Amino acid sequence: MLRKLFLLSCVLLFASRSANAQHFKLDLSTPMSPPTWALLERELLRANTAACEEFHAKYFDERGFLLCVERWGGDDGPDDAIENCNDWPILHSLGAPDVVLQMYKKAWEGHLRQYTLAKTTHVPFAKDGMYYKEFPVSFDWLHNGEGLTVFNLQGLSDPYDDGFQQRTRRFAGFYMNEDPGAPNYDPKHKIIRSMFNGSRGPLLRKATAVDWAGDPIEVKNRFRPGHGEESYEQMLAHFEDYNDIIGDLPQNLLTTSLALNGYMMSGEEKYKAWLLEYVDAWVDRMKQNGYIIPSNIGLDGKIGGATNGKWYGGCYGWAFTVVVPQDGSLAHRNTHNKGFTGFMNAFMLTGDDRYLDPWRRQIDKINAQVKIVDGRALYPKMYGDDGWYHYTAEKYNYAALELYYLSMRDEDMAEVLPREFVSKSKAGYRNNEQFTRDQGWLLYLLGKNADYPEQALRADLARVRERVVGMRSDETTPDTRLADDPMHLNPASVASLIQLTLGGLHPGHQGNVLQARLRYFDPISRRAGIPSDMGALVDRLTNDEVAVTIVNTNQLESREIVIQAGGYAEHEFVSVSQGAGQPQALHTNQLAVKLAPGAGSRLVFKMKRYANQPTMTFPWDR
Repeated sequence: MLRKLFLLSCVLLFASRSANAQHFKLDLSTPMSPPTWALLERELLRANTAACEEFHAKYFDERGFLLCVERWGGDDGPDDAIENCNDWPILHSLGAPDVVLQMYKKAWEGHLRQYTLAKTTHVPFAKDGMYYKEFPVSFDWLHNGEGLTVFNLQGLSDPYDDGFQQRTRRFAGFYMNEDPGAPNYDPKHKIIRSMFNGSRGPLLRKATAVDWAGDPIEVKNRFRPGHGEESYEQMLAHFEDYNDIIGDLPQNLLTTSLALNGYMMSGEEKYKAWLLEYVDAWVDRMKQNGYIIPSNIGLDGKIGGATNGKWYGGCYGWAFTVVVPQDGSLAHRNTHNKGFTGFMNAFMLTGDDRYLDPWRRQIDKINAQVKIVDGRALYPKMYGDDGWYHYTAEKYNYAALELYYLSMRDEDMAEVLPREFVSKSKAGYRNNEQFTRDQGWLLYLLGKNADYPEQALRADLARVRERVVGMRSDETTPDTRLADDPMHLNPASVASLIQLTLGGLHPGHQGNVLQARLRYFDPISRRAGIPSDMGALVDRLTNDEVAVTIVNTNQLESREIVIQAGGYAEHEFVSVSQGAGQPQALHTNQLAVKLAPGAGSRLVFKMKRYANQPTMTFPWDR
């Protein structure tokens, strides 16, 4: 029944777009010897799958429970359990076998049950279960977002699952006041009322170290907490200054991914309306604060209203510098940049630059505070009572790559890729290691780093191998293992496949949706992902164009594929040309292609970005 309602809502959503109802077909028969990059892509999908199967068998039981000691808290909690399957939904949606989908769904369902049964003795709001209604009872969104990474990407390849649809509605409803037991949102002031929020509503008091650290636990000679604590007392000391949680903060913008998923799943306008209302309120706050996002909004809706008028106050705020208990050093934990997720989600729905411009201005304003010390330029990352501080040699450029990817403006690219990189000759970048992986990818898209695809794919293959070696040598037992202990051994390695096959950005591990220029579907198996024996390589991205080479490595059988414009069909193909051929008009967000045995071709698409409302519906159901 839910599937029928889902499809009906999607029909209504797309009814006004008659052009997108057309189905175009392209036949390719030009022979292409299987390129090395295509064979590496196929091997990476195979190796990822085998490694994830071994990981799942070692760390999860037959119920999907993680074999660990269950705990609540910011050190190690329910979110960490399912984070052990990070990137598995993307792996399946890229074309990995269905066993990957089956494994991460089992782990997701298992961890929901596991942490609903798990209860605290000292943390008051989790004494009846760490999850309630299959959602964290009340915690911050650095952790809630991490714990929803797997769920928020399930819709890429499994949008018709009844449980996924029900939870998508329920989870978004916690922030739209649809559940009377979870009054998280204040529609008058357009705020989420606390840093701690969830299925039992907001925590409207100062947080204690116990709220963050969880129940007492033996540590030394048994566990290895991620922050390096050697005792429960050190765990409490780690969180002793994490008190100011009342009111709204940028990290709560991660909640908008729930509403975006609700909209893409159902097409119901209420989800879009709430998302834009909430993000618009933050746009206004940035403008009021001179284009620096404030890190506290009081319950009265005023900037700094819960932190004595200080726009930079609050836990995880601009002035949040704390002492590390183990050695007395200072740690700067300003995480305002997580809020850019909300602006990205609003841009996905509108394509409106007004959601990007405040962050562009913020980057410029902070870097304008540059100081020259001993001939070196230093840039601030923190702001306190005495002004800007924590100067480093790196420019402030949080979310700069995402900003450029969304805008495709040269001036935004300059924040990621210095002009001296762009100006060098093509040959100057072969086997050059002076730039980051993201910079190497951008240079490749500019035609200046031809070796990048093979280098990136081989690096991810090496990563799979290293993770498996670590997993096989892991001697922890379930009673000496915390939920986050296996995370560094999770073998799923998809960064190169996202960049090279989708022309996309890795969504990270904070609950973001996928940003991609292309996506692929198998019309024969009726599933998401590039069909078996096929490879795809995106080698050019501009504001209105994408070029991709697709190839059938099978020399005996033909293959069929559907190419979609955007991760969620949010873009539109205007035309396609094959090789040096003339463009063929399309005006659709999907193109069916049939490749003869051993055939391949480079396709150049002209496109309009963000021309359509995003949807999870598969191409043949639109």
